[in-house]
Amino acid sequence: MWDLDFISESDFRKHVQLSIQQYVAKLTSYDLKRFNSNIVDPIKCIFDKEVYKCTWEAVVKNEISRQRDKSNNNDIGYFHQRIFQYINGCTVPQTGWDVIFSPKESISLPDGDRVKTVFVEMKNKHNTMNSASSGKTYIRMQDQILSDDDCACFLVEAIAKRSQNITWSVSVDGVRRKHRRIRLVSIDEFYSIVTGQSDAFYKICMALPSAIEDAVNSSDVIGVPKDTVIEELHAVAESDNSSFMHAIFMLGFGSYYGFAKESNK
Repeated sequence: MWDLDFISESDFRKHVQLSIQQYVAKLTSYDLKRFNSNIVDPIKCIFDKEVYKCTWEAVVKNEISRQRDKSNNNDIGYFHQRIFQYINGCTVPQTGWDVIFSPKESISLPDGDRVKTVFVEMKNKHNTMNSASSGKTYIRMQDQILSDDDCACFLVEAIAKRSQNITWSVSVDGVRRKHRRIRLVSIDEFYSIVTGQSDAFYKICMALPSAIEDAVNSSDVIGVPKDTVIEELHAVAESDNSSFMHAIFMLGFGSYYGFAKESNK
């Protein structure tokens, strides 16, 4: 029984399928060139190997997983943001704000204000913004409120410290600033405002596992990629008559003094 009356089952499953396609794009195999495209940190690799008592193969596999996971965080952002295009009153612009909520009825804020529109910036996790980006986002929201006195601006966090809908206090140029219509909102609270159902996000989470499973099982393009990084590193170590550790060093330090000399030999 489909009990989410704010989004149709077909739209929900379509959105899950589109989100998985974002993942599939990251499942291409890793070769040594792609592995080191952003320059691997050899010092970190050595610390990881010795502190965690693991093999070089495990270190390489963990680094590949870390790189894939970094890319996949953007795909989760796609899921959180673009699902709102299927919910009444919401639009998801191609550029600018992540979500704009403008229902037929005005929107009630916790302090009693009522506004016509809410402009939303979404973040996957509460600690992904440094002070500079927080200040820049706050100023953007402040400019929006100055140009439209019938709106509010939300920074919506998928993974917040707690369920909340509070005034967002930010340091801008060393000065603490806040405005009652610039708010820090957890995603469950935002769903509650948009749908009128306090457990709307809970229902999304409960419907998600089976939808993902069905989408994956029905796909013929999802497979485990064959990474060749470890084999290529072994080949480098053998051709240079050096150790695997030295091959790792050369990834990040190949042009550095000492290392370049060894490479030329």
